[in-house]
Amino acid sequence: MRSFITGAGGFAGGHLVEHLLTLPDAHITAAVFHPPGQNPRLDGRPVEQRQLDLRDAAAVQAAVAEARPERVFHLAALADVGRSFKDPWGTLANNAQAQINLLEACRQAVPTARILVVSSAEIYGAAGGTAAPLDERVPFAPASPYSVSKVTQDMLGLQYFLAYGLPIVRARPFNHIGPSQAGGFVAADFASQIAAIEAGNREPVMFVGNLEAERDFTDVRDVVRAYALLLDQGVPGEAYNVCSGQAHSVQYLLDTLLSYSTVPIQVRQDPARMRPSDVPRRVGDAAKLRAHTGWTPQIPFEQSLLDTLNDWRIRAGLRPAAGRQAGAEHP
Repeated sequence: MRSFITGAGGFAGGHLVEHLLTLPDAHITAAVFHPPGQNPRLDGRPVEQRQLDLRDAAAVQAAVAEARPERVFHLAALADVGRSFKDPWGTLANNAQAQINLLEACRQAVPTARILVVSSAEIYGAAGGTAAPLDERVPFAPASPYSVSKVTQDMLGLQYFLAYGLPIVRARPFNHIGPSQAGGFVAADFASQIAAIEAGNREPVMFVGNLEAERDFTDVRDVVRAYALLLDQGVPGEAYNVCSGQAHSVQYLLDTLLSYSTVPIQVRQDPARMRPSDVPRRVGDAAKLRAHTGWTPQIPFEQSLLDTLNDWRIRAGLRPAAGRQAGAEHP
């Protein structure tokens, strides 16, 4: 099966490549921003890397026409919510333009290829303040420039299905965590600080933002399994939440990571880390995804956190600490 993945060198993209390589007859073209040799998640793997700026319509057209994929996973996007407040137009323009170029290329070169557009649960915003799990019928209430860009991507996916009949499935992932996540996201930020403290590279003090927010966290390895299942079994034109259905507070996330630390650490709140328009609670309903694919998350939240921390320990030159089995496979 010929697959074309944008954002393949990133966090979720790298894990998606790893998952697809476990499947039979995988042939993967990875669209990457950096040239081969500078993509540690891909270098040395049986993957065809193609350096590509998705904002270049002609280059995208040529890449898709050459690869002639049967499946297209569109993961590439500027995905930093906080940074989107500093550069709202850059976030919106990049994410919309990249997707339009990709869909146009598919429409012209491979109109029967199944396409997965990755939107985001950020499009639901505070969802009217409800604490109930959110399903796909909840009205959009974007609370950041990033979430506006994901509404745009989501609706472009629907529009290209309705207008051109492209077999597009939309995924709306809630927060995902796990090893290889970059800084700028709460679990990775906390884990990186703990690893740096354990390595003696900074004082034993952690700086944090809002700890009261509650989010629905899913391990990235479970998320990419959902992506693969959706592209094969999802109904074109439909949108699917990808989530665990359980909410954990940032306070619990922090406490869990601190419980794995090998040294005592103080916690201090940093006003600069308090994000505007923060949503107090967001938890999803993945009943539609389960009904259409049979998917359920397999990796416990606490395991995901330990694997994230051990990944940052390795980056800091430390050995992973004992505890839960880091990187374990789960039935």
